[in-house]
Amino acid sequence: MTRILRNALQTPDGTVLESKTRHDYVEYEDANGWVYVVDGGLDYIRRTVNKNAPAKDLSLTEADPHFFLRDYVTWGTYGISGDQPLFYITIANMSDGHLQAVLDTQKNMYPQVRDLMKAEIVYREREKLEMDSLL
Repeated sequence: MTRILRNALQTPDGTVLESKTRHDYVEYEDANGWVYVVDGGLDYIRRTVNKNAPAKDLSLTEADPHFFLRDYVTWGTYGISGDQPLFYITIANMSDGHLQAVLDTQKNMYPQVRDLMKAEIVYREREKLEMDSLL
């Protein structure tokens, strides 16, 4: 079974709803008056949408290409000292040190996110080798 890496949808008015963790129920009343729901985080996908005004599915799985996943899958962080408000950063925008620190210290993360971070390190190493070979 292909694991989920992003559970999100875009409502007709352009609002993006994303469920980040199991039971992270996100609800939004669209400009059209209909309520849209996304739930399940990376464990399952549950939606409530309007068939007459469908939402756009923005969900991603391991089957999607890495170069695409890295720009949309996010990691929540409190900053380098842990004293900032929670914010989300894409895997592509994490520094090498941040990626390695997460892999070294976060033992209870989703396995598919861990695998994506490891793949990002390999992706960057390959990019660097390709750039070096062009010089």
